[in-house]
Amino acid sequence: MNRPADLIQRISKSDIYKDYERAFSDATELPIALRPTEIWRFALEGKRYQNPFCSMLAKTSRTCAACLETQKKMQDMPGEGPKTVTCFAGLCDTAVPVRAGDKLIGYLQTGQVALRKPNDLQFNKITQQLCDWGVTVDLTQLKDAYFHSRTLAPQQYTAIVKLLEIFATHISTLANEIVVQEDEAESPMIRRARAYIHANQADPIDLDQVAKAMHVSTFYFCKMFKKGTGLTFTDYLSRVRMEKAKTLLLNPHLRISEIACDIGFQSLTHFNRMFRKIVGESPTHYRDTKSVRQLLN
Repeated sequence: MNRPADLIQRISKSDIYKDYERAFSDATELPIALRPTEIWRFALEGKRYQNPFCSMLAKTSRTCAACLETQKKMQDMPGEGPKTVTCFAGLCDTAVPVRAGDKLIGYLQTGQVALRKPNDLQFNKITQQLCDWGVTVDLTQLKDAYFHSRTLAPQQYTAIVKLLEIFATHISTLANEIVVQEDEAESPMIRRARAYIHANQADPIDLDQVAKAMHVSTFYFCKMFKKGTGLTFTDYLSRVRMEKAKTLLLNPHLRISEIACDIGFQSLTHFNRMFRKIVGESPTHYRDTKSVRQLLN
C-alpha cells in the first residue's frame, strides 16, 4: 500500500471528493482541504473562499510563523475526533480525521472563520500584536478583509463540522476499497496470494495456510505480503471480508448473523466490532443508509 499521502492524493482526485468539495464550499462559503497527516502547513492556502485576511497575513514571515504554530498545535492535540484551534486573530480552524481502518491517513480541514462578529477592539489587539512582531502590512486593506471574515454562530459551525465528520466516514470507506484493490506493480506471488485470499475468505484460513499455498516460508510470505500491500495478512483478510459483507448487506432478506457466518466470522460480536472499525459504522446502520439511498434513487 502506498504512503498515506499517496492514498489521500488518489482520493482527492476522485469524483466523489470533487463533488463534495464543490458542494461544501458553495453551501458554507468556507474553504475545505483534504490533506495527508504528513502535510499540515497552510492546507487552506489557495482554496475557494479562503479568508482574504488569512491570505494577507500568510505573506509575511512572522505571521506566517504564527499560523504554522497554530497548525502545529492542532496537529498535536490529543483525541480521535475533530480538532479545533483558534489563532491569535480569533479565527478558528478545524481538522476532522480520516482513517483507513484504524490507521490515521489524513484530515478534512476547514475554517478561517469567526465565531463572533469582528469588532474594533479585537482588530486593535491584532494590529498591536503585528506591531510587536515588526510586521508591515496595509492596515486599511487588512481591516477591510478582517471585517469581511466569514462569521458563524458556534452552533452553526458545530453543524458544519458534523457534516465533515459524516463525509470523513465515506472517505474512509473509499480508502478501504483502494487498500483492497490490486496494485498492478505487485509481484506474481502477492497477486496469487490475494486471489487465494479472495477465493477462500469465507473459510477459516490463516497465515501458515496461505504461505504454504504460495510454496514459501511463513516468515518470507509475511514480510513480502506486508511490503507489497502495506497491510498485514490479518488486516487484509479483514478488509476483504468487510467488502463482501457490504455487498451481502444490500440483500434485506439476509440476517446479519448469517452474513457474519458467510464471510468467516464465528462470533457476531466480533464481526460487528470489525465492521465498525473498518467501515466506520455498524452493519445495521450501513444497511439502513444504503436502503434509503436506493429508495431515493
